[in-house]
Amino acid sequence: MLTRRRFTQLSGMAAGSMLLGAAAAAAAPDITIEIAPYMLEASPKHHFRTIAYNGQVPGPLLRMRQGQEQTVEVRNLTADPEVLHWHGLFLPSQIDGAMEEGTPMIAPRATVRYTFKPDPPGFRWFHTHTFAGKNLGKAQYGGQHGFLMIESREHAGNYDREVFIGLHDWGGHFAGGDDGYMNPVYDVSTINGKMLGAGDPVRVKQGERVLIHVLNSSPTEVHWIALPGHSFHVISLDGNSVPRPQTVSMLRLAPAERVSAVVEMNAPGVWVLGEVRKHVQEAGMGIVIEYATAAGEPVWKQPDALIWDYRQFSALGNTNQSGDEVVRIALDFDSKFQGHGNEELWRINGKSFPNTDEPILKTGQRYRLVLRNLSADDHPMHLHRHTFEVRKLGGASEMNGLRKDVLLVPARSTAEVEFVADNPGRTLFHCHQQDHMDRGFMMVFRYA
Repeated sequence: MLTRRRFTQLSGMAAGSMLLGAAAAAAAPDITIEIAPYMLEASPKHHFRTIAYNGQVPGPLLRMRQGQEQTVEVRNLTADPEVLHWHGLFLPSQIDGAMEEGTPMIAPRATVRYTFKPDPPGFRWFHTHTFAGKNLGKAQYGGQHGFLMIESREHAGNYDREVFIGLHDWGGHFAGGDDGYMNPVYDVSTINGKMLGAGDPVRVKQGERVLIHVLNSSPTEVHWIALPGHSFHVISLDGNSVPRPQTVSMLRLAPAERVSAVVEMNAPGVWVLGEVRKHVQEAGMGIVIEYATAAGEPVWKQPDALIWDYRQFSALGNTNQSGDEVVRIALDFDSKFQGHGNEELWRINGKSFPNTDEPILKTGQRYRLVLRNLSADDHPMHLHRHTFEVRKLGGASEMNGLRKDVLLVPARSTAEVEFVADNPGRTLFHCHQQDHMDRGFMMVFRYA
């Protein structure tokens, strides 16, 4: 059956092939990314055949200067069409990296080039944006993800050095829940592609201020991270500075979320930075933090509770100082049960992609998305090509200043976010869980 998604994919492959001709005569690119098969050694006993960027998981750390033009060449050395999404950047739909927006797919064995001026500054990332279905080794289940740092023109950080941490889950398979739905579960969890004890430690010095950038690239799982003996001074979420930096004991990251936090290295020893939930850490999600001259077995101290609240980083009250009209768009999320042992169908306002509505946006207009999660699942909701402001969570009072591109909307709750329609083009909005996205949890906004 030729679905709209598949038609867009095939059309994009043709367009992507045409880009190759234009790229062939161009000067050398600033960055080259090769998409190719790769064997990940998560530990000596755990190996995964996957697809990766430049022969490593996570992919290479890319650093770009805000507003400084970059040419990126992407070579698809696999047998399947691919696409690369620049998560968090304000790019045209044609190169954002989602075929639902009209970005051409990169045909097998083809090469394409993208030229753009990266914006906004902050901690972004890049990853594949393809369909996986029942193959829990494809798309975001695999190794196609990497760190992207857009350096601000005025950047000056009060820290000694940076460390990038990537969380991921591997060996996924579907398991039936008590409600009859099929959900992914995983055999292995890693930090920077390695299970606890299998990779090199992060070596630090007493007195250092280390800026730790944490990315959750998991296809479906929320993760909680702690470092015993230390605290995290959170300064940005999803690459955007928070109105009220806070010192917290642990971090929570839904799929695709990023947290940047300064950690003062003032507790000499050998520690485990890892998942708070015991069964996930036992599956491998941890990395050793080792002070200079310290020795001994890594220490982990189990926290008593899971603690996280978006509101603590925001300002309170209403900030729509301009008095501009805000147009509300109500979006209800639910699922349709399709029988025991089957995957449920996810819906926005009663419809699944590609049959979802396509609200029309007016350039310059401010919109408030009222996100009503009617389901029993939490959903990390992502808006492409824009940043939104979190305005309300549940029944609590209005908040402002907290800018993100992914927000976890808890089960049976409502969240409200606002954004200005200032980047014309098709704009994808979806749950960032790969299985939910594959089952229709997407929609596209169109500009007038």
